[in-house]
Amino acid sequence: MKEKIVQTAGRDQLGDFAPQFAHLNDDVLFGEVWNEDAINVKTRCIITVVSLMASGITDASLTYHLQNAKAHGVTREEIAAIITHATMYVGWPKGWAVFRLAKEVWNEDQPAQTEKERYQRSLFFPIGEPNPYGAYFVGQSYLAPVSTEQVPVYNVTFEPGCRNNWHIHHAKSGGGQMLICVGGRGYYQEWGKKPVELTPGTVINIPAEVKHWHGAAPDAWFSHLALEIDGKDASTEWLEAVAAEDYDRLNAEN
Repeated sequence: MKEKIVQTAGRDQLGDFAPQFAHLNDDVLFGEVWNEDAINVKTRCIITVVSLMASGITDASLTYHLQNAKAHGVTREEIAAIITHATMYVGWPKGWAVFRLAKEVWNEDQPAQTEKERYQRSLFFPIGEPNPYGAYFVGQSYLAPVSTEQVPVYNVTFEPGCRNNWHIHHAKSGGGQMLICVGGRGYYQEWGKKPVELTPGTVINIPAEVKHWHGAAPDAWFSHLALEIDGKDASTEWLEAVAAEDYDRLNAEN
């Protein structure tokens, strides 16, 4: 027998204040429309999530419908594909907002096994593989290509305490690098200047010919997108490691 959808939220929350609205919500919308036989409940859940997403609704009502979708068989892989597809039509900011809610709903019953797995689940970008430039890093880092066309973009992830050596992006004109922090907490420092703390949303513009380093805080994972800025005769010169006493001191100060 088909499961009957029953809803009482209208009467529970607005029965005394708006009884007609409560009736329309509980008896018509959920009592009749949601129980109509032409399409199954799983499909209705998907349609509802996409409709709310398109309308920019990302409050508790969307969380409820995401939970409802999960309860009626929408898998983690399916919801990721649904939100990604809808994002192409309704807008990138809406996709980001809905993914934040969906991750909470679908992750709650899948505990991570390692610190790396737990951190990965906090990111929208993959951690990737061990960094092939690891010889120029203190500690373990990872590299994942995000885009290799037009503007090269890579997600660089640092384990706690990991940082790269001092280095310079050379170019006769143009060049340099942009960093966009997407997870965790870290630092960026230019030679002769105070370090800057990096948290999600921090953007760092690095001109060519500036000696600098960046990496994780000692107690936190850290990830940034690295965008290579086009330049004439661009190259990277790797220099000495950041002195351990300097790294320890800046962390103590911060």
